[in-house]
Amino acid sequence: MGFEASPRRVLAAALSGIALTASGALLVLAWQRGMFATLLGLTLCVAWLVLGGCWAASRNLSVRRRSEERDPATDGPPLAALLDQIPLPLLRVTGGGAHALNRASRTLFATDDRLSPTPPALNDPRETRLRHEGRSWRIERVAGSDQSLVLLVDIEAERRAAEVHADNEMIDILGHELLNGLSPIVSLADSAQVAAERGDARLPGILATLTRRIEGLERFTRAYRMLARLPDPVPTPVAMDELVGDLSRLFDQRFEGRVQLSTIVPQGMTGRCDRDQMTQAIWALLHNAAEAALTGAVTPLVTLTVEREEDRLILSVADTGSGVPAPERARIFRPFHTTKPEGSGVGLTLARRIARAHGGDIALLPIAVTTFRMAMPDGAGR
Repeated sequence: MGFEASPRRVLAAALSGIALTASGALLVLAWQRGMFATLLGLTLCVAWLVLGGCWAASRNLSVRRRSEERDPATDGPPLAALLDQIPLPLLRVTGGGAHALNRASRTLFATDDRLSPTPPALNDPRETRLRHEGRSWRIERVAGSDQSLVLLVDIEAERRAAEVHADNEMIDILGHELLNGLSPIVSLADSAQVAAERGDARLPGILATLTRRIEGLERFTRAYRMLARLPDPVPTPVAMDELVGDLSRLFDQRFEGRVQLSTIVPQGMTGRCDRDQMTQAIWALLHNAAEAALTGAVTPLVTLTVEREEDRLILSVADTGSGVPAPERARIFRPFHTTKPEGSGVGLTLARRIARAHGGDIALLPIAVTTFRMAMPDGAGR
């Protein structure tokens, strides 16, 4: 690698050369004329110029070498200081054990470096959960050839944050729905009282409306209790073709031929789930799809497909309705949100809660045909 000389260095080198040449000539002249004092002074000047040039050259070479050998990775803050800023425990796992890489991991395992003993879950690449000191952690791994980097995520902290968010959302929804339900009831009750005092002929109509509003609020309360009291699922092996057959008969009885149901399920296929809850979830999807299909411009048709993708159970419900408007897509799973006059807004919410309780989820696919897809883990095999 070459180096570019600055104008100042070029000028200094030229002046030094001129000074050395002049000093040499004067030294010869002083020697010839016997001017020994001048000779001594000139000798010292020459020595000073030579030594100064050597020192400057040595210094420049040292600076250049340091510049070449500098590692850009070490120009910033030390790596250990950066790792200590990560709030989650970070570890390096090798065949010989696990080592804490930051302050969070050293604090969690009460060590300065190596974990002793190493929790078995850290050495098992298939393990995704770690229980330590009464807390649950999710294991995130980045595997290398002979070692892996492990990040521990506090599951309980995530769960608490999710529960707080869900509670706040539920309180907001309850407050909104109860106010919307109670306000007209109070107004109708006042109107009924005035009509009764005046002998108004409109009193029966006011009372009938009041009754309907109270019944609507009662339906809302029942729907809320259904969501709030959903028990934990008890998964068992379930014959999916048998489950789909039961749902088909319920569907035919409910819609009496107004909507056609097509089912696609492998014969003899078994899934592992809570049968009662899964029946409830699929029925909610089928009912929602049938009502949507009745509003479409073509022959009402609902299609239920059950399949397995690797170790996941997939259930899809599609309909020939007019589709879900873009503004509604973000709200359809919100509790008590409905666009139907007699709807409770619970069906899709309940179906998603059941899917998530099974470790899965439900999504509205971004395709032309309205399709809800439920995917969840399944270890029942084919």
